[in-house]
Amino acid sequence: MTTLIRCRSSRVAAAAIVLLIAFGALHLSARQQTSRASIVKDIPYATIGTRTLTLDLYRPSGVAHPPLLVWVHGGAWRKGDKSSAPTGFVDRGIAVASLDFRVSTEARFPAMVHDIKGAIRFLRANATTYGYRADRLAIGGDSSGGHLAALVGVTAGSAELEGTIGGHSDQSSAAQAILDYYGATDLTTILDQSTPFGLTVRRPALDLLFGGPPDVKKALAELASPVLHIDASDPPLLIFHGDRDPQMPINQSHELQGAYEQLGLDVTFVVVHGSAHGGAEFYTGKNLDRAVDFLRRTIGGPDARGR
Repeated sequence: MTTLIRCRSSRVAAAAIVLLIAFGALHLSARQQTSRASIVKDIPYATIGTRTLTLDLYRPSGVAHPPLLVWVHGGAWRKGDKSSAPTGFVDRGIAVASLDFRVSTEARFPAMVHDIKGAIRFLRANATTYGYRADRLAIGGDSSGGHLAALVGVTAGSAELEGTIGGHSDQSSAAQAILDYYGATDLTTILDQSTPFGLTVRRPALDLLFGGPPDVKKALAELASPVLHIDASDPPLLIFHGDRDPQMPINQSHELQGAYEQLGLDVTFVVVHGSAHGGAEFYTGKNLDRAVDFLRRTIGGPDARGR
């Protein structure tokens, strides 16, 4: 069962690990369904020293100039890759650009945000070449990728977060919609909200992301918190979170919902009952329908003008 909240205006740890592995396998399989798509792999969008950053582009077959979803993978900011693209969206006529970016084992925050914004600028500059719409695009992600997607989505033009990666400074890095799947939203409160198991995951991940714990690296933790950047210009937001998530506190999603509500912004929060940190139910059936409907409402459908 799923509840929809809408507003516009040792033993336990071991068991939890087993559950997370099982849910992770379901999560991956749900996002790796065969799609009716043309796929261009390993498109370079930026070079940093000897490191070339690339993305994979999935375009729905038979759809001229589809809208674009930029996808940010999860992995506690320190692992994961672009192969986990949610291809169910492609079957519904939405192009997906799945990004690789520097993770925290390579560079500390905000390096990965600079990379993602650089990828968006690249995608806008090359929309005609690759045949999707980029006048209005969405950004989405899961887990740490959901956090990064939300942060990028609410910080268009931020001097500290924009960066210069990949060039194309004449292009905007703004997103016109945000899909956040069980991501962190307030790095200053997340540890206080975490379960004992969640702390075993979150503490080392944040230490690596910031170079120290959030209470020591307070300025970075605040800069990394989407809830502290919300203003009246922010784009529509759709959040999914499982109410049995042992790894990412559901209160993180409530905080983001509340920040949007206070300003009367367009936000929809879907609580997925009985679900943990990911799972097939997030990316299939009625929840996929909800996400696709949200994207069609906010960024539109194929545009014959090919913008």
